[in-house]
Amino acid sequence: MKQRWSNWSGKQTAYPDFLQPKNVDELKKIVRKHDKIRMVGAGHSFSPLATTDDVMVNLDHIQGVHQFNAQKQQCTLHAGTRLYKLGECLAPIHQALQNQGDIDHQSLAGVVATGTHGTGVDLPCLSALVTDFELLTAEGEVLQCSPEHNAEIFQAGRVALGSFGVMTKITLQNRSRYKLKEQLRLCALSDIYQYIDRWKHQHRHIEFWAFLHSDQVILKTLDESRGLTDPRPQYWLSEDRLLNFCSEITRVFPQLNPYLQSLLGVFIKPSTHVDWSSQIFPTPRNTKFNEMEYQLPAEQGLACLEELLAVLKQQRVAMFFPIEFRYVKGDDIWLSPFYGRDSVSISIHQFYKQDCQHIFKWVEPILQKYQGRPHWGKLHSMQADQLRELYPKWDDFMQLREQLDPQQKWINPYLRQIFTIPSLSAA
Repeated sequence: MKQRWSNWSGKQTAYPDFLQPKNVDELKKIVRKHDKIRMVGAGHSFSPLATTDDVMVNLDHIQGVHQFNAQKQQCTLHAGTRLYKLGECLAPIHQALQNQGDIDHQSLAGVVATGTHGTGVDLPCLSALVTDFELLTAEGEVLQCSPEHNAEIFQAGRVALGSFGVMTKITLQNRSRYKLKEQLRLCALSDIYQYIDRWKHQHRHIEFWAFLHSDQVILKTLDESRGLTDPRPQYWLSEDRLLNFCSEITRVFPQLNPYLQSLLGVFIKPSTHVDWSSQIFPTPRNTKFNEMEYQLPAEQGLACLEELLAVLKQQRVAMFFPIEFRYVKGDDIWLSPFYGRDSVSISIHQFYKQDCQHIFKWVEPILQKYQGRPHWGKLHSMQADQLRELYPKWDDFMQLREQLDPQQKWINPYLRQIFTIPSLSAA
């Protein structure tokens, strides 16, 4: 039965047959029965990656630990497992994720398929921490994929946008459970330009948020700690609520943007907290937004940021959200945005009640000028001919995808557009 679906921000909508199999056997029956399927997790992709008016399948009933290897510190999880449940899944076996972003609602399969990441110069995206996975193909058959078995599918399929099939089980290379010390403070933007290349090697994780109308940024660092647990206090006026309030105000009165951003020193106070990594990584993100994110060669990051801030300020865009700046280690996954290069990740957010395209039209040419590759789960306008120039293994990926799915079971209009796949009816 058709029902309305929308992603987290509400920008993407569809009217699919929405199915939630209770186990892998039910999932196999669905795959064998239907001609067109898209998988969906939390709907946290801002691009129309999951949208379909055919069959949409969600794996929320297929979660949890399948098995683990204590000696290797690896854990095989059902692919529908949500990130916010991983802490409680891994703690009893004394394991933890090596890295994580600050949003933890996504499914594990969705995070892996899109190359989702955290920050840290020595830490890759989560897809690069996958040691093997189980793939349900378009014919309803199960393939074990690892460096030893179906090696090409493993190499490409860790970031395949759901176009190879359904990941049903995923094995992660974890580490022993650990605590992190979070330090948050304001920092002069001029100090960022001068010292960040040194600071990024002094902290396990570092990121900052730069505002259009402030000469200060919010700087966040995370480092391993053996200290006593000191969780973040829960304030009524949290950073998230403050962000929502200011976004609502400046949406109606954009002329207040410079004034409110000049008050960062009033609202943001230095803080230090220590907790288990699974508690420190995520940050409440209830204020909805739409996002564009590009991954640039690491050495290009600061120059790109400087140009972005100058152009957006010059255009007087009505954007209260800051620009987010992170580091990600390169990897060897064919369609990973970090393929073959250490990267800086720059994210542009706009309040969901405001027109994001008005901002993105200014920032995207700049991000592309610096050899940026778009995050697959975020908004962008790049086409197949542009993308092909950015990915040395693009043609190899497409050939392998065609072998696995000649009937285009996993292809929706968005993937057809960015992959430039002709429709079967036109072929």
